[in-house]
Amino acid sequence: MPRRTATMLASTLMLIALLCAGVFIPVPYSEMSPGPTVNTLGDHDGEPVLQISGHQTYEASGHLNMTTVRVTSADYKMNLVEAVYGWLAHDNRVVPHETLYPEGKTEEEATQENAEEFSQSQESAKVAALEALDIPVTSWVVVSTVVKDSPAQGRLHAGDVIKAVDGTNVEKPADVAELVTEHEPGQDVVFTIVPADEQAAAEKEGRTPTSTQEVTVTTATSDDEGEKRAVVGISAGTDHTFPFSIDIKLADVGGPSAGLMFALGIYDKLTPGDLTGGAFVAGTGTIDDTGKVGPIGGIGMKTIGARGKGATYFLTPAENCAAAAEDTPDGLTLVKVGTIDDALGALEDIRSGKTADLPTCAKS
Repeated sequence: MPRRTATMLASTLMLIALLCAGVFIPVPYSEMSPGPTVNTLGDHDGEPVLQISGHQTYEASGHLNMTTVRVTSADYKMNLVEAVYGWLAHDNRVVPHETLYPEGKTEEEATQENAEEFSQSQESAKVAALEALDIPVTSWVVVSTVVKDSPAQGRLHAGDVIKAVDGTNVEKPADVAELVTEHEPGQDVVFTIVPADEQAAAEKEGRTPTSTQEVTVTTATSDDEGEKRAVVGISAGTDHTFPFSIDIKLADVGGPSAGLMFALGIYDKLTPGDLTGGAFVAGTGTIDDTGKVGPIGGIGMKTIGARGKGATYFLTPAENCAAAAEDTPDGLTLVKVGTIDDALGALEDIRSGKTADLPTCAKS
């Protein structure tokens, strides 16, 4: 066989081998891409995203779109060819697998965690919107979760309202941990609670709970590295009673990043006129009960998805601004927000045409 032919044959076989390796050998990466964007003022799957009853509502035009990121599943094995394509594609991002599924987290665990965060974001969005409208919301501290095989298991239950710890009234979840850790491991802590079933019955009947119980729990030693402290095996959270019904209907979405846009949608529905002035505004950001907006992941994917649907303004958490500004889609203005009040102020500028006054994002 002539040397030239042999060289070409060897090169061809080598290329085939490399292609096969690229197709069949998995690599430890996952892919993110722009996901659906949904108008919180509109319908989704045939029903309104925001359903409010028991209070006057108003028609709202324009768009206040929440945005999402689509990710590959936890058990999907990306190959080298797909990874290289993703790295080269403008609209996708290839990231280490553990970025999306840390410490071997299964897809089911990630889905459950995202669902819980999504539910909490809805509650915080309602509180933030109503607080911005000066509509009172009743809040209290509750047992959010009870750790399996912990001292609290069987004694405290998720949904129990924590009124006091060792006779000291609690006003926020952090108070519970602070009061428990004043003890040494092995000491008793006395919780004054309204049992979950009594609280639920009182809410249903529109009355104040009439009975409390004192529950004694013996503390254990934390499993945390470093300084050992007393724990009982619960996490405390906040629950609310709203003066009227607010339901958010949006399936197959998880995580906390839609909080800001839900809050703005609720605010718009409860006030006359249009927050956007008819403009197409999208955005993202977590929100807490006080209206503070927090950062999210996948900001680049969300701006691409929003612009692809027609958005011209994008409400961007202040901590995501620099990253978002690195690759802003043409025709999209990134508006920097740190609170719901910032967002409401920006929307006022947009609908009044004072866009030069908008606090925009800049590259770092």
